[in-house]
Amino acid sequence: MIGHMAKFVSCLALLAGLSAYGFKLPGSGPAPNTYDLSPKSTFDAALPEVKLQLVIEEPSSARGIDTDRISLRPSPLEIKYFAGARWGDLAPRMVQILMVESFENTGKIVAVGRQSIGLRPDFSVKSDLREFQAEYFDSGGLPQIHVRLNVKLIKMPEARIVASRTFDEILPGTGKEITALVQGFDETLAKVIRKSVEWTLREVDAQSRDPRKE
Repeated sequence: MIGHMAKFVSCLALLAGLSAYGFKLPGSGPAPNTYDLSPKSTFDAALPEVKLQLVIEEPSSARGIDTDRISLRPSPLEIKYFAGARWGDLAPRMVQILMVESFENTGKIVAVGRQSIGLRPDFSVKSDLREFQAEYFDSGGLPQIHVRLNVKLIKMPEARIVASRTFDEILPGTGKEITALVQGFDETLAKVIRKSVEWTLREVDAQSRDPRKE
């Protein structure tokens, strides 16, 4: 018993020594701040009402984006991450959830959801999140927020691509603090989501009305 106690005391002394010399212990330090973005809630009132079901697949993305870390690019060929800050989910999954909520907020579609909930959709939306970062090159000191999303509309059940479009937005940041950057992400992504949602609903309506597109 005495031997075990001596080992325990020795371990505590070693950990204290490492901490005193500036070594970071696993799990030590403050927890990162977590940030969420908001769905789009305002749309063109003239959008068509779509009496169909739509599934939103999780966007694909490069490994540097497929993370809950908030990414930045000091140069076009380099990617880094903000310390002490995280998204509330992996970036592609967060975008998927926000797209579903935004489609619901239009009030123009019968049913929309993620592929995991078991809908039997008339159309599926497959997307590729190609840019989702703060960029510090060619920005005059303040970062720019860049979001690019390629969207493909898939006719089901034949899984045929019937339309495709890329939505690309770059907005200047208002500050270097993380809260200002997150606000910039929220505004930039909102523009991309609004345009992609409105485009998708119009395409679905056109596809369902034109027998030549069946």
